[in-house]
Amino acid sequence: MAHQTVSIARIYLREGEHLLDDLLHFLHDREKVSGVTVLRGIAGFGPDGKMRTSSLVDLSLDLPLIVEFYDLPERVEAILDHLETRLGLCHFVYWPATGRLRT
Repeated sequence: MAHQTVSIARIYLREGEHLLDDLLHFLHDREKVSGVTVLRGIAGFGPDGKMRTSSLVDLSLDLPLIVEFYDLPERVEAILDHLETRLGLCHFVYWPATGRLRT
């Protein structure tokens, strides 16, 4: 299998936004991206500056989530443009990498 240039995208969400299911269905069913991983944070804060933690004293149901996926660079850019417009997602980063995609 040959190496090729891919882009990795990382989208930052909060559990309380209730966007994860829609996002996963979109990436899996509609876009059929090459791979997705969801990470649940133990602490974090966003633009509002409110600290969210998973401590036993202040158990939050609004913890940070990171959705990471990869695919061809042009597909990643098109998907992120669509997500920004469709779901209003604006907290994401992406960068080039070298990888192998299934065909």
